[in-house]
Amino acid sequence: MKDTYRDLVAWQRAMVLVTQVYRATEAFPRREIYGLTNQLRRAAVSVPSNIAEGKGRRSKKEYLQFLFKARGSLFEVETQLEISNNLGYIAADQFVAIKEQSGSVARVLGGLIVAVERQIADDAR
Repeated sequence: MKDTYRDLVAWQRAMVLVTQVYRATEAFPRREIYGLTNQLRRAAVSVPSNIAEGKGRRSKKEYLQFLFKARGSLFEVETQLEISNNLGYIAADQFVAIKEQSGSVARVLGGLIVAVERQIADDAR
């Protein structure tokens, strides 16, 4: 494993995702400021935050729990992004870019989850 959460590619890519989400939601209707805008931003922020918090935990099992929370938040972002697109709140190019970034985060995060699960299994032997 890497030394700090900042070294993790999953965290780095999730941080890019947060920036993309914030920029895209700036153009959402004002009436959504406490609705979809807020929910989407909070879910996006939760992804790198949970990766970082998990990395700081004492055990690998706790770390894994936070990685699963991050993945759950990522799926929440993807769902809310689809809703935003269906409602016409997001520009097509932003939708595609965020969807691609989310997929990138999902792949790397999935790999990290598998790696930590293997470490836990190896430690149990």
